[in-house]
Amino acid sequence: MTLFEAKNAASYVVKGLFVEEAVTRRLQALGLNDGTIITVLNRKKKGALIIKVRGTRLALGKHIASSIEVEETK
Repeated sequence: MTLFEAKNAASYVVKGLFVEEAVTRRLQALGLNDGTIITVLNRKKKGALIIKVRGTRLALGKHIASSIEVEETK
């Protein structure tokens, strides 16, 4: 599933980043790597997501969130 399809207050493991190379490098520098656990904090009406990654809150737009593959943690 993609991060854009994720539910509020749920935790997920990043499985892959499928965006432009420059965006991928920036997300990796912010700690969003394969195997990282993230939590969806909030969803905005126009598609933006607020997520928590390694203690830091990030806002991602719909395009980027739709390009990140995740799997729900158990």
